Amino acid sequence: MQNKDSNPPDGGYGWVVVVSAFIVMGLTAAVLKTFGLFFVEIQEHFDELASTISWITSVTIATFHLGAPVASSLCVKYTHRAVVITGGLLAFSGMALGCLGLNMIWMYATTGFLQGLGISFSWTPAISIVSHYFSKKRALANAIASAGECAFAFTFGPFFQWLISQYGWKGALLIIGGTQLNICVCGILMRPLTSSSRPEVSHSETPPGNGASKTDKEEKSTIAHRTFNWMLLRRPEFVLYAMFGILAAMSFFVPPLFLVPLSYSLGIDESWTASLLSILAMVDFAGRLLCGWYANLHLTKTVHLLTMTIMLISTSLMLLPLANSYLSLAIFTGFYGFFFGTTVAIHITVLAEVVGMSDFDSALGLFMLIRSTGGFLGPPLAGLIVDMAGDYRAGFYMAGATLILAAVFLVTLDQFQQRSEKGSQINTKSEKSALPYTSFHFLKLQ
Repeated sequence: MQNKDSNPPDGGYGWVVVVSAFIVMGLTAAVLKTFGLFFVEIQEHFDELASTISWITSVTIATFHLGAPVASSLCVKYTHRAVVITGGLLAFSGMALGCLGLNMIWMYATTGFLQGLGISFSWTPAISIVSHYFSKKRALANAIASAGECAFAFTFGPFFQWLISQYGWKGALLIIGGTQLNICVCGILMRPLTSSSRPEVSHSETPPGNGASKTDKEEKSTIAHRTFNWMLLRRPEFVLYAMFGILAAMSFFVPPLFLVPLSYSLGIDESWTASLLSILAMVDFAGRLLCGWYANLHLTKTVHLLTMTIMLISTSLMLLPLANSYLSLAIFTGFYGFFFGTTVAIHITVLAEVVGMSDFDSALGLFMLIRSTGGFLGPPLAGLIVDMAGDYRAGFYMAGATLILAAVFLVTLDQFQQRSEKGSQINTKSEKSALPYTSFHFLKLQ
């Protein structure tokens, strides 16, 4: 018997879920994006190299990605609501304990690991449950939910700067952690759809007695397979896209981390520096909405659009270090933020097209897991390059060059897909041309 919630409602209470996911995106990804404001403060407090401080963000990003498959599995076993609430508590714990600032190992374990796990347990189910509530309007719903990252980051820049100036970086971390407790409230509002995260199983043909338990076991086995479909690693197109994800993650988290220190090195006032993060968030927001709208028109193949946006981000990062004043730095930051937003708007859509919706849940968790290596290595590698060069500009050059290499994998993926499509078309034509011949001989035999 089918459950009445088998079909996504495409509206109604789903919009409450979207608003909740919007807030979760803001209290997780936006906090991570604006953490660069604490970089100099923490570096001066511990008197450490840039590469050493960068490991805090690196651990956060890596844990965020590594926790995604675990969060997906827990969503299936329990509910999205329970996992989001747990994520909110973990995020708060990471910030509240991190404000003690005992030593760098402590910072890695709290503001790094606990915060990253909290973000993963909040972000992953929030994105997932929106897709369960919507089908026809899924692209619009996901675009609105993901825009929460930009909307919150726009205000978090000056707000965090004010918190640091008033309460110091330790007090600011504690207040931010308290704010993240609102993730738990959003999780409570995420009412589960009873059949949205499990395959439908017909029980009408199930024999009484032991047969029912056998069907239940088969259902659980099917759910586990859908959550962790490791066979995706044997598909060349997925591997190519995963390689793109690794290289993209290596570079995406570098600019927000070094943008504030770069502006300080140019002698820009702290108040103006915080506004750079607001500009970054504002144009990011515009880029997501415009690219999402354009992608829905289906005028350009999505993977082609993604390749183009990646190349434009790389160009922006190569030009950004040429800035020598606030105005020029704000302009190049704006270009980078806009094209970054366009990339975020469609890269999950490309993943769905690469693997198909039947394997999407598995692919998302696995993709995040693989991409974690890039997020883990990127900031420390950029920090090491900055220490060696003695200039924050070197980090931006490294990020731009990495994205060029990432675009190469997208081009290779597109070529592979085109060859596969041509092969399937030839096979289809061959089958169609053989049908009349077969029918003729069949009739002749009659």
